[in-house]
Amino acid sequence: ENMMVDIIIPVYRPTKRLFELLDRLKKQTVQIQKIFLVNTEQKYFDLLISGTNFWRMYPNVEVTHISKREFDHGGTRRRAVTHTDSPYFVMMTDDALPADNMLLENLLKPLTEKKAQVSYARQLPDEDCGAIERFTRDFNYPAESRIKSAEDIETMGIKAFFASNVCAAYDRETYNEVGGFVKKTIFNEDMILAKSILDAGYKIAYCADAKVIHSHNYSGIQQFRRNFDLGVSHAKYPEVFGGVKSESEGIRLVKQTCNHLCAIKKPWLIVKLFWQSGCKYLGYFFGKRYTSLPDKWVKKCSMNKEFWEQ
Repeated sequence: ENMMVDIIIPVYRPTKRLFELLDRLKKQTVQIQKIFLVNTEQKYFDLLISGTNFWRMYPNVEVTHISKREFDHGGTRRRAVTHTDSPYFVMMTDDALPADNMLLENLLKPLTEKKAQVSYARQLPDEDCGAIERFTRDFNYPAESRIKSAEDIETMGIKAFFASNVCAAYDRETYNEVGGFVKKTIFNEDMILAKSILDAGYKIAYCADAKVIHSHNYSGIQQFRRNFDLGVSHAKYPEVFGGVKSESEGIRLVKQTCNHLCAIKKPWLIVKLFWQSGCKYLGYFFGKRYTSLPDKWVKKCSMNKEFWEQ
């Protein structure tokens, strides 16, 4: 069937990787109606495309520019959705690359077959990815697909409404019905929406055969800041994250990573694992309690500093 789909990608300080992403999207087996880029700070974008035939190379690309202060994880995506009109739309980030030309087809399948109303892709580690992060990718994005519903919250905890806008497809009708992305959030706009989709009686599909290449080599301090923002979003949305276990999942990951590092004969990396896990835990701990910290500390701890100026 000829599925019409739009793709929305927030962009910031794009590199040549953006061309690679657009080229790979061109080769997809599914026809893309529009690729809508929301670019933060126009000068970086202009610099990247100067001297190229950008608009001729990518005729279905539309770009809107915003300032750094205007960017919000929820609000920016929410506005972008209103610029598209296909029955399905896919959220991506500018650092994720389709692993093959079947990405969109596999990602959209659960939606077109009405088995789920949101689906998200498997994230594979990039070549430069370290052993710890590589294992974390496998842990969060296993080789088996699954469909999740509200009933799974009891057994899976927070993992039941885990979905990632690094690459996720949405059924527009359902998206509109549950109210779309929140207008303002520091992080986690995808999970906040996923939870309301489960609460409305719909389902989320994890598509292991829809694959993107996406990984980060964060330092301990970056992990701290990222998890601080995670904690803030959990504290700001108690109706979404309250009463759902999330720490136990982290402990399980640390134990399994330890075993894995021993199995691949790199036990010395356990020191790094403990340092990074400690940074993650402390970041999350302080983020959840951000209201009792001095304002200037909050901004120092956060990865998204502009969020606090809005």
